[in-house]
Amino acid sequence: MEDLDSVDLHLLEALQRDAALSNQDLAQVLGISPATCLRRTRRLREAGLIERRVALLNTDALARRLGHGLTAVVEITLDRQGDDQARAFEARVIADAAVQQCYRVTPGPDFVLIIRVRDMPAYADLAQRLFSGDANVRNVKAFFSIHRAKFSPVEPLPMP
Repeated sequence: MEDLDSVDLHLLEALQRDAALSNQDLAQVLGISPATCLRRTRRLREAGLIERRVALLNTDALARRLGHGLTAVVEITLDRQGDDQARAFEARVIADAAVQQCYRVTPGPDFVLIIRVRDMPAYADLAQRLFSGDANVRNVKAFFSIHRAKFSPVEPLPMP
C-alpha cells in the first residue's frame, strides 16, 4: 500500500472514534463522496490497517448490573528468557479470555499483562492456572486497580 494521505489519516481517526458510522455519514464527516469513502475504507482494511471493529462497553454501567469485577496489572518474570520459552508462555496466556492485553517488555519483567476477572477468587484460580503451574515463571507481581482514570483505544495519528 502506498503512503497514507490526509484523507486516509482522517478516515482512520474517524473510525477509531466511532466505527458504527454509516458510510454515508462517514463520507459527510470527511467531506468526500460515499464511493470514495467506501473504496478507501476497503483499501485500508485489505492493507491490514483496520484490524477489526468492536463495541467498547461502558464498564461503569456494566458494573452496576454485574458487579465491579477486578482489574489486575501483572508483571511476570520468567526463569529462562529464551525466545522459545517466551513464545510458549505468551501463547498460553493470550489464549485465556481473562488476559485482555499482553506485552513483552524490557528492561524489568519479561511480560506485563492486563487481566480482568470477576473477583479475587477468580484471580487466584487464574494465577494458579497460568503462573503457579508454570515451572518457568520465576516471579509474579500483581497490582490491583482501584480506579481507572483513563482508557482510550485510539491510536495517535500524525495529522497533516
